Amino acid sequence: MDARDLGLDVRSPERLRDPATVRELLDLGPDLVVLADYGQIVPEPLLDRRYGALNLHPSLLPRHRGATPIPAAILAGDQETGVTLMRMDAGIDTGPIVAVEHATLAGDETAPALEARLAITAAGLLARSLDPWLDGELAAVEQPLDGATMTRPQRREDGRLDPALPAEILERQVRAYLPWPGSFFEVDGQRVAVLTGHVASGDHDDEPGRLVPDAAGLALATVDGRLVLDEVQPAGGRPMSGDALLRGRPALLGSVIRRPGVGDEEPGAPEPAGEPA
Repeated sequence: MDARDLGLDVRSPERLRDPATVRELLDLGPDLVVLADYGQIVPEPLLDRRYGALNLHPSLLPRHRGATPIPAAILAGDQETGVTLMRMDAGIDTGPIVAVEHATLAGDETAPALEARLAITAAGLLARSLDPWLDGELAAVEQPLDGATMTRPQRREDGRLDPALPAEILERQVRAYLPWPGSFFEVDGQRVAVLTGHVASGDHDDEPGRLVPDAAGLALATVDGRLVLDEVQPAGGRPMSGDALLRGRPALLGSVIRRPGVGDEEPGAPEPAGEPA
């Protein structure tokens, strides 16, 4: 069942900032605007409603403002995240906080699973908060200045695994970048996607960037530890275990993957998520 099945008026403007779209929405006379997972800038006339415009943001603001808060929380190894209901202003996720719901992280979450979990959390938070907000029982509190970080939209090249980072960071990346941009490495001109992996101790003679044998199959040596490649998918192939990939392509052992910054699709290394705003 969707909104149309409930007899609601559904409109999906391609460009919310188009003046004709703004006029059309204002003609509806909304007292309140509510947004969730919405990727467009909301024009000021739509923010200036009787009860404002509320946004459900999947992080504990002011941490992880911006476009990619869920991957950012996983990449940072946060032990806690949540959903913030805020009253929107002209900034990017800078509006005052109306209500918050916390969520503990176990450290094994993938981005899709965490997104689904926080969507349920957000629905409950909105249902509990809406009537008190309309009745004036909830006050919007300005966000603290300390602890603010900003995320950015992901780029395809962000998914390239960098063995100059510890294996622990790369394992988080594999979970954070599902389903896009995904995590991958290139060896001998061929791309291999890494779907799941885990961290293992390295040997003293490991060379970062080299594919090495591991008790569990195939691993990527990093500057600190190994990323064991539990499930991979060669370009044009099907998902398989790292061990199966190694059996089919034993020449991979000892190969060195291409590093970021060498012929990348986009110049420069990706910016880390969660830099101070």
